[in-house]
Amino acid sequence: MPSRNRHVLAVVVLVPVLAALALWAFAWPASRIAPRDLPLGVAGPPAAAAQVERQLERHEGAFEIHRYADEAAARDAIEDRSVYGAVVVTPQGPELLTASAAGPAVAQFLQQAVAQQAASGGTAVKTVDVVPTPAGDPRGTALNAAVLPLALAGIAAGAVVTLLGLRGARAAIALLGASTLVGVVAAGIAHSWLGALSGDWWAEAGVLALSTLAVGGAVAGLAALIGPAGTGIGAALVMLLGNPFSGATSAPQMLPEPAGAIGQWLPPGAGTTLLRSVSYFDGAAATGPALTLTWWAALGLGAVLLGSSLRARRAGGEPAPDRRELSAVG
Repeated sequence: MPSRNRHVLAVVVLVPVLAALALWAFAWPASRIAPRDLPLGVAGPPAAAAQVERQLERHEGAFEIHRYADEAAARDAIEDRSVYGAVVVTPQGPELLTASAAGPAVAQFLQQAVAQQAASGGTAVKTVDVVPTPAGDPRGTALNAAVLPLALAGIAAGAVVTLLGLRGARAAIALLGASTLVGVVAAGIAHSWLGALSGDWWAEAGVLALSTLAVGGAVAGLAALIGPAGTGIGAALVMLLGNPFSGATSAPQMLPEPAGAIGQWLPPGAGTTLLRSVSYFDGAAATGPALTLTWWAALGLGAVLLGSSLRARRAGGEPAPDRRELSAVG
């Protein structure tokens, strides 16, 4: 078969396959959003708290119940990101503590679930938002929308470094510089202009830069090791798995398994979780996602340096062309 015909056939087959993969990756988790072992606290007198716990357990597999002595302990657990909310039994009736900053969709679900449960018992539920979203982004949409642009920025950084033929230390410096500028610009837009972030400005810029570097390093590193195909593999990994599995619009525990767990091991999911912790929760539960991003960035930059070294070694090992001296004849 002529090469041009093979190229046409490849386009005809590969494009629908990629479209199907993209549709599956984005539509499947979005259509299956529901709580799965969602951490939820219960506080109050032991007998009353046990009754509430039994009622919550009727939602089979939905909640992972944590028991606390009183409302203060439940609030501390929410602020430490140990739970997404808590039901507190008080003499005046049940009280629901939420944290819309941890995920507005989760807070809304908890309100509906607990209110419905209380309505069946003829009582009203008082809701208190312990860690609310900032006034500039009350629905949390700006942070959710930032996941895709950051992923694209990282992919673009890795692809441009590869296309320009930068190698070794120069490629690493370019990735570091581009990611730093992306972090500063993104923090300026999201924090200073939109008011969607409310934590320490420089810490947020660092998280945004690290998220970009993790993606850019992975794309450039794969390209350095396996060639131009690495750029496509890295981009596909981030766009088809990292972005839809990030849990940015809800929470990792609201996605079908193993999507939620996979998403937290990829840069977009880890970056979103870390940005929430730094911006809204004073850095609580930031260690895990910070380490994930750091490993991605370190391995990516290491692959860039390793690929350059291997290429230089192969070039140095090639036999020199046969040069014979010309001698005079006659």
